[in-house]
Amino acid sequence: MNKRCCTFVLVVVLLMSVSSLTLADVEKLPHIVVIMVDDMGYGDPGCYNPNSKISTPNIDSLARDGMRFTDAHAPGPLCHMSRYGLMTGRYPFRADVGAWRRKRSIYAGQVTIASLLQDAGYQTAMVGKWHLGFDENGYEKPLPGGPMDCGFQSYFGIRASTDIPPYFYIRGDKAVQPPTNRIAANYSDGWTKIQGAFWREGGIAPDLALQDVLPRFTQEAIQVIQAHGKQPASAHTPLMLYLAYPAPHTPWLPSAEFAGCSGAGMYGDFATMVDANVGRVLKSLEDSGMSRDTLLVLTSDNGPVWYENDVERFDHDSSGGLRGMKADAWECGHRMPFIVRWPGSVAAGATSHQTICFTDLLATFSDVVGKSLPADAGPDSFSFLDVLQGSQADDVAVRQPLVMKSGGGFMTIRSGDWKLIQGLGSGGFSKPGRIKPEKGQAPGQLYNLKADLAEQHDVYAAQPDMVAGLTAQLDAIQKARGQRFAK
Repeated sequence: MNKRCCTFVLVVVLLMSVSSLTLADVEKLPHIVVIMVDDMGYGDPGCYNPNSKISTPNIDSLARDGMRFTDAHAPGPLCHMSRYGLMTGRYPFRADVGAWRRKRSIYAGQVTIASLLQDAGYQTAMVGKWHLGFDENGYEKPLPGGPMDCGFQSYFGIRASTDIPPYFYIRGDKAVQPPTNRIAANYSDGWTKIQGAFWREGGIAPDLALQDVLPRFTQEAIQVIQAHGKQPASAHTPLMLYLAYPAPHTPWLPSAEFAGCSGAGMYGDFATMVDANVGRVLKSLEDSGMSRDTLLVLTSDNGPVWYENDVERFDHDSSGGLRGMKADAWECGHRMPFIVRWPGSVAAGATSHQTICFTDLLATFSDVVGKSLPADAGPDSFSFLDVLQGSQADDVAVRQPLVMKSGGGFMTIRSGDWKLIQGLGSGGFSKPGRIKPEKGQAPGQLYNLKADLAEQHDVYAAQPDMVAGLTAQLDAIQKARGQRFAK
């Protein structure tokens, strides 16, 4: 396979449509690999927390060789919310993402990162957890509305998490085997009911064992990479691979090789196993001769399920000093480890403090391939390509204010150093999730994250003008059909 130039130069193709891309243009495009792990906290990887009790040498190597973002956010602090924003460049509060159990969340014809890149000449593949719904009508029939209808040319994965039945593999748009067997619910002593080796009772396919899902996805991803690396030089086709691991989300099922390897119990052991599987994928890229020509993004979909007593018990802070956990409006719910490695374009060992969101990948990839977004695509997506290439200063924002809805329904806006939460409590899994304000009590929360990243000092009552201004911004963004259209 011909070695592609690892530094992509933005030229006049920014103004071209895909139909006018020449073979020479396509040869310059990097491979793009997005690895999303599940429920890994900001404080889990060693490159984000030197006191982590979890060994993550492979994730750490990406930070060593690429750019580590300190202020990157999921567009929502739950699995389906996060994935919707990443795929579409649209905030999940603008869609009925909660309908994923029986129908598609992404409407027909909606531009996604996969459809954008396929139109730009990429071979597109997805492996892993979808969690964005199918138009279901029985599991012995095709499952429309999933990855194959959203820009991916191949797919192997599961419909949702490995603790949400029914459990079965999907290849393309069909179940490999329908979930004709049954599995009983499972819980682990010493943990809450949503931690440990927890899964729900339900249907399961005869060919699926929950402990095998993580390594199976790694092997499927490696097969995609190996097959692409063996293409003849005349193919000149870049690869886009989206690998969505369902781990270290529950059930925490570390194999015997990893049992007891961390200082953070079952969770830490399973997170170490995830890192090892990431390492296998990185090695496959290297062995296939694709590594230096690949723009690789690694992140997590939302915060961890890790309580204060877990921090005390293991002396491991999965939140990395942030407040809260998965589903929360507080920072731990959605501030994510986010690393980009792109040899020749992203400086090794770089750190960015820019506020970015998963929704921004669509516009960024659009700039990378030199293909303008359609007018109605990626309404909440802003390119951070200049940040990656080192030409954007940290004190010049690359995007408009960040807006999201928590798992419990609290709307939140982040503008500069300021963060407004429209509600009292976590708005998610942390207790108390929701507090009814007493007479005369402020109805929301306001934090200056520059001075108070841990969100310990609510200044809502002391900053009425800031509250009013952020509220007006939030209302305008909610009413607009997208931030890019509301300048």
